[in-house]
Amino acid sequence: QVQLVESGGGLVQAGGSLRLSCAASGRTISLYAVGWFRQAPGKEREFVAAISWSGGSTDYADSVKGRFTISRDNAKNTVYLQMNSLKPEDTAVYYCARSPGMGASYDYWGQGTQVTVSS
Repeated sequence: QVQLVESGGGLVQAGGSLRLSCAASGRTISLYAVGWFRQAPGKEREFVAAISWSGGSTDYADSVKGRFTISRDNAKNTVYLQMNSLKPEDTAVYYCARSPGMGASYDYWGQGTQVTVSS
């Protein structure tokens, strides 16, 4: 079975940076698109960013454009989310998930990693 594990979350001050990792075990995710989502307390889960299997295509939510960068290293079966210029509004649990392609539905999800941005 596919397992996705997020890591790299933590506490950071506003304006700081964090890099999240999404590591896959079991079947490789190299042929899948991967997306990052987040969910703040009392709010719906929202899309953050996505990357195609080759890394050639990326997509970002308007709220993170220019601040977050998604990338992948298929040799390591890992997708990254570099988060710069963090704001308190970015505080949430961040999840990664795999998809057959950009814009398609997601079938496997990780358990999430907490990101807290203080002011």
